[in-house]
Amino acid sequence: MPTQPTPSTRGPRAPRPTRRSALTVVCALAVGATLATPGIAAAGDRDRGSGHGHGGGHGHGRGHQPRPDAVQKALDRVVALGAPGALASVADRRGERDLVAGVGDLATGAPVPVDGQVRIGSDSKAFLSAVVLQLVGEGLVDLDASVETYLPGVVRAEGLDADAITVRDLLQHTSGIGSFTAGPPFVVDGVPALTATKDWYVEPYELVALGLAAPTTEHGTWAYSNTNYVLAGLIVQKVTHRPLGEVITDRIIEPLGLTDTYVPGRGERAIRGEHPQGYHAEPAGTALFEHTEIEPAPSWAAGDIVSTPSDLRTFYTALIGGEVLPPAQLAEMRTTVPMVGSGLPESVTYGLGLFATELSCGITAWGHGGAIPGFSTEGGVSEDGRGVMVATNVLFGALPAEAAGAAHAEVTGLVDTVLCS
Repeated sequence: MPTQPTPSTRGPRAPRPTRRSALTVVCALAVGATLATPGIAAAGDRDRGSGHGHGGGHGHGRGHQPRPDAVQKALDRVVALGAPGALASVADRRGERDLVAGVGDLATGAPVPVDGQVRIGSDSKAFLSAVVLQLVGEGLVDLDASVETYLPGVVRAEGLDADAITVRDLLQHTSGIGSFTAGPPFVVDGVPALTATKDWYVEPYELVALGLAAPTTEHGTWAYSNTNYVLAGLIVQKVTHRPLGEVITDRIIEPLGLTDTYVPGRGERAIRGEHPQGYHAEPAGTALFEHTEIEPAPSWAAGDIVSTPSDLRTFYTALIGGEVLPPAQLAEMRTTVPMVGSGLPESVTYGLGLFATELSCGITAWGHGGAIPGFSTEGGVSEDGRGVMVATNVLFGALPAEAAGAAHAEVTGLVDTVLCS
């Protein structure tokens, strides 16, 4: 199930503890695990279209180490800090390439598959937001219409006015609706209990009910809530008369040629393609255990998509490049609000399913980021086509606290390096 990711496009200037404090379910992302610092069992890359490593080296699996670059070095350091494995897809002045480090299976020592499939958690929100904005452009949804217009009688809770909460509020996290991941069964007595939902089949309206029972925030003030995106998914189904997964596939995944990206079916626990094993830990600081196959229903519209680093980078590049939305709707998506009270620096703001960050060189990086038991995704793209997407087969918060902060700093700093170099 998705937790609030740390913004995927941040530069390296903000202090790590402050960024992590912005989590809506802090304890869920702080789930830790103790893992002896491993040696780098496998590290490699693949240049697009060549099948060979950059600098004349061979690709992953040929038994040769590629010439190190900034991305490879960062992945190696993330693994040295305790992540079992890491994957990246990069587009920079050197071209496009995919890189890996670490192991994809702690039991066997099998290498991380280059550009393997991972659960992308809350990066799924950008896909859903793009679909909603396509429907806005077609006149089927009004961003400033109330939730009550599309889902009459659904949002009913003390302190909430469904007539005042708009579709924009849902996508922007300014609805005031609490997150369904803030309490049981996801968090019990302030302690993460995410393994309890590993095989839990649940309907979207049940997730909404959990969210409506959670504490509310002030309408119009930014506060991350997974419930917002479940409601947005229900609106998409209501106006299209089709299942959400089908709509996302038909409108985003297939047109962009994201051949390794899919929305899993309800009850589909396994990952379809080549992938690293995912690892998790409860409570924080204990040993990692394999946690790859999970029920996608508790994440649904808020974070259930499976993808690869290269597909994810392709999606964000196409989105920011104007290939997914008409100009008016892309402008709406990129109109951001401050995240007052989040603990994040003013350089980080939130649009409609997108984080925006001003980097050290003055350009803006765009992305989202995802966190789900077993996997983390992080990265960003710029308007000129540069970008980097990194995945690990463990939550950053599933590492000891100091290692988690250092590993996350490596990845977020990499965004600034790639986009500003």
